[in-house]
Amino acid sequence: MAQILPTAEPFFFPGRGEKGRVGCLVIHGFTGTPKEMRWLGEYLNRQGYTVCGIRLAGHATRLEDMIRSRYTDWLLSVEDGYHLLRACTNQVFLLGLSMGGVLALTSATRLPVSGVVAMSTPYCMPQDFPLPLPLMRFLSYFRPYLPKNGDPESGWYDEEARRQHVAYSANPLRSAVELKVLLAEMRAALPQVRVPVLLIHSRNDPTVPPEHMTQLYEHLGTARKEMLWVEGAGHVITEEPPRPMIFEAVAQFIERTAGSA
Repeated sequence: MAQILPTAEPFFFPGRGEKGRVGCLVIHGFTGTPKEMRWLGEYLNRQGYTVCGIRLAGHATRLEDMIRSRYTDWLLSVEDGYHLLRACTNQVFLLGLSMGGVLALTSATRLPVSGVVAMSTPYCMPQDFPLPLPLMRFLSYFRPYLPKNGDPESGWYDEEARRQHVAYSANPLRSAVELKVLLAEMRAALPQVRVPVLLIHSRNDPTVPPEHMTQLYEHLGTARKEMLWVEGAGHVITEEPPRPMIFEAVAQFIERTAGSA
C-alpha cells in the first residue's frame, strides 16, 4: 500500500456538547488532499462540531493510484465518511471544495444529509480539459498525465499557503475523464437536491470561472439556497486570506440549518 503524503492524512475531530451531535464531512478537491480542508475542519471543531476530513480514493499517495480510481470510488469515499459520522452524530452536513463540492451536491440526492456547502465548485469541465469524452479516454492510454496549466504561483493570494499546499503535480488524463462523467451526474442531480445549500466562490478564481456558481444556483432544486462571493482569493479558498470570513459563514449556515432540521 502506498504511503500517504506527509501532512495529507485524513482526520477526525470529535465534537462536544449539543453541537457535537452535528457532523461535518469535509471533502477535498481533484488531485488535492485532506490538508486543504484541515483549517476549516479545525475551525468547525472549535465551535463544537464533530468533523471528519476524508481522503478520496486514489488521492494523497501516488498519481498511479489516482489513475486506477473511478468517480464511483470517490462517491463511495464520501458515503463511507458519511456513515462513519452518522454513527456518532444525529445529522451530517457535506462540505466540499472544487470537485469535493461536486461530490457533496451529487451525494445530497443519495444520502439523508441536512445540508451542503459547495466551495469553488465547477458546473462543467474547466477549460483545462476541452476535448470530447471519447477522445480524452483514448488519449489517456498514450499520455497518462497532463501538466497543470499556468504558473503554479499564479492565482494564489497567500504565498505561505501556496508553499505549504499539498497536491499532485499533474492531472491524470484518465481521472479527468472520470471528473467529466461525475460532473454530468451532478448536473442531472441538481434539480433533485432538496436540502439547504450554501455556495461560496471567489470572483478571482483562476480555475473555475465565477459564473459557474450562478449556474449551480439556477439549477438547484431546493428553495433554500444561498450564494456568497469573496474577493482576494484564488481557487483553494479554504487556504486563502478571506478564510476567516468564509469559515464563519459556513459555521453560521450549519448552526441555523441544524437548528431547523
